[in-house]
Amino acid sequence: MADPTQSSSPIFKLLLLLIIPVIYSTYVYQTDNYNAGPLPEDHSFETSISVPEWHDRILAKTQRIGEGLLHGPEDLAYDPKSRFLYTGCLDGWIRRVDLAGDGEFKVENWVQTGEDGRPLGVVLGLDGSLIIADAYEGLLKVSPDKEVEVLVDEAKGVKFGITDGVDVASDGTIYFTDASYKYRLDNHMFDILEARPHGRLMSFDPSSNETIVLLQDLYFANGVAVAPDQKSLIYCETVLRRCRRYYIQGEKKGINESFIDNLPGYPDNIRYDGEGHYWIGLSAGRTMLWDIFFKYPILRSILYVADKFVTVPKSMKNSGVLGVSLDGQPVALYSDPNLILVTGGLKIGNYLYYGSLYKSYISRIDLTQTKIPEK
Repeated sequence: MADPTQSSSPIFKLLLLLIIPVIYSTYVYQTDNYNAGPLPEDHSFETSISVPEWHDRILAKTQRIGEGLLHGPEDLAYDPKSRFLYTGCLDGWIRRVDLAGDGEFKVENWVQTGEDGRPLGVVLGLDGSLIIADAYEGLLKVSPDKEVEVLVDEAKGVKFGITDGVDVASDGTIYFTDASYKYRLDNHMFDILEARPHGRLMSFDPSSNETIVLLQDLYFANGVAVAPDQKSLIYCETVLRRCRRYYIQGEKKGINESFIDNLPGYPDNIRYDGEGHYWIGLSAGRTMLWDIFFKYPILRSILYVADKFVTVPKSMKNSGVLGVSLDGQPVALYSDPNLILVTGGLKIGNYLYYGSLYKSYISRIDLTQTKIPEK
């Protein structure tokens, strides 16, 4: 029998040249604080949930607001009294857009969260303040006169790595997430690739300054939204393509259960619109390639190593916003093959506003031009 290493020696040597460095580098870097893990056994790779109404070419119907002035708008918060729309930008500035104008949208540099700040989640407080989950600075409060206060930046002795989603209950309690205590925002993709539970869901009581860790061991804990009845909240786990419900009041207080699973993309922020729907930003559509990566930790380790030397395309297209009913049933999805890294959606009147980390503007869609099923 011929020796395969001799009969196809050029190919065999080429394979060795390619594979051995990758295996060696994977071993070296995996011992250097990186350790890709398998997803939980109950995670499904079956077909994604069916959405009754899917608009898959929304860019053609999208209006751009504040183009060139709003770089990387992450989350959105709206004050119906002043008609200002607030968002956190890549350069650390909270900017607000005046929606009161008739077709003219004035953009104002409102406040900067810090020299190294990167505001992610934003929500209005009960006293007219703005509550901010800043990836680097922690949980912040900005008063109406633009005084910035750090409310908390650690819990149980562990500093927040990526303070991410935030919402405020009717009693003033602030609920927020730390996506990863291990990684920072500038290398958050390493947390995604590692796919281990480094996230936490927490509450902060402004009256006592007490921070409570409600849940830990979450897979990139992201957006959070308090339910309209104030008995529970919905939070997103990006890596697992799901959102769960955690009860904060009533007989079921402390219970953590499924809300919506097997999403058609990776969830980021979630917002309730006051009209019976949650809106979930999907940062990227689900793909066969990412399913394969998440099935096999060794492939994610190779991708992690490769990404240290070259820019590896992450296939983050088919992003969008998903509308969901109060009981977790998908209602409508607005997406586009060329839309990248949408982080959240907010319905204001007849319009759906959304931001993208790759854009320099806020986008909006006129929902009167599309049909939204009844809640």
